[in-house]
Amino acid sequence: MLTADAHESTAEALPVHYLDAISLGKIVQIREQLLKAQANGMRVIRFESGDPSFSVATPVLDAVDAAARAGKTHYIPNNGIPQLREALATKVRERNQLAGATSDDIFVTNGAMHALFVTFGALLVPGDEVIVPDPMWTEVVENIKLAGGVPVGIELSAEDDFEYRTDRIQAAITPRTRAIFLNTPHNPTGAILSPERLREIVDIARANHLWIISDEAYEDVLYEPWVHTSIGSLAGDYADHVISIFSFSKSHAMSGLRVGYIVTRSPLMHDRIPKLLRCSINGVNSLAQWAALAAVNGPADHLRAMREEYAVRRSIMLGALSGIPGVRAFAARGAFYAWVELDESAYARLGVADAAALSDRLAAAGIGSAPGDAFGETCGGAIRFAFSCDTEMVREGSVLLRAALSEGIA
Repeated sequence: MLTADAHESTAEALPVHYLDAISLGKIVQIREQLLKAQANGMRVIRFESGDPSFSVATPVLDAVDAAARAGKTHYIPNNGIPQLREALATKVRERNQLAGATSDDIFVTNGAMHALFVTFGALLVPGDEVIVPDPMWTEVVENIKLAGGVPVGIELSAEDDFEYRTDRIQAAITPRTRAIFLNTPHNPTGAILSPERLREIVDIARANHLWIISDEAYEDVLYEPWVHTSIGSLAGDYADHVISIFSFSKSHAMSGLRVGYIVTRSPLMHDRIPKLLRCSINGVNSLAQWAALAAVNGPADHLRAMREEYAVRRSIMLGALSGIPGVRAFAARGAFYAWVELDESAYARLGVADAAALSDRLAAAGIGSAPGDAFGETCGGAIRFAFSCDTEMVREGSVLLRAALSEGIA
């Protein structure tokens, strides 16, 4: 038996756990702060969270009820229920133009974040580098690190409409580069990669024998005249090196039901992904999968209504943010975020050093946000506001936000 002193000495000698290098992120901290304030009776504006305010469609609710009453509450196939995988294969062939996709290429996951965890875990070995946009949704980088990989950020800029610059991608490639990661529509900027840029990325990947990982969770949240193109539809004979990730959270407001899916033709991924699915969750919640089946097979009216309402919210927020000295808000082409850059004069006028300090001050006043440094190393002067909360909150919060960025916060 170890003595107390020996036990303490042994503990000190243990290596640092790999999870100690993983961050829950600033956005989680702000969300928890706001929820605590809300529980204490404070009115809060949920501009930090990308959680759709809409209820799920009635056929989806009916499908959950019917599945539960029919006893479909037991273990299900590891890769997803066959009916859902067949429906998703049809969807990606017809809507995303992923030619030749079959149900064998579909792997149902516990949301898009779990799909990232599974994808990077199945693909990377320690030390592999993954090229990612900077800024980028925070959990992408953390999931790369969880798999032992090294994220390599490529700066995005307003001058390039926040699209990947292929010369910067090419310059970042090293012998350790394993994959190029892209997200279109993009969180946090709302940028959409053009078909021409996607073809260039395919050409770079092919020439350097790299994988392409494409997060398309916001594929249905678009603003006219912009359209979404899946890079897998342009890959031709390189399609077996493309891994596409989709989600029901944003398109169908099913964020709490946690259903996403991976699409890949790669034999290597067909072998590895089921092992991670088995060892991590052993199948996504069965009722959620029947709900997803109803969503993908249901009418598009619900999607259209959500898209129209997001356009209204986008207009409200952009209108409120316009004309403020030193503040530049970018009109999202997709997703439901306003990416806002403040110059030095604006920070000086507001009496804060940077977006992180501004975000803290806004949170103390009950207004949520996500500072730019939560998304990467090159955007400490920017801040993201989500307009996924209900329209009245967007309207009320936009008035408060304009006052805060114009006059400061007491």
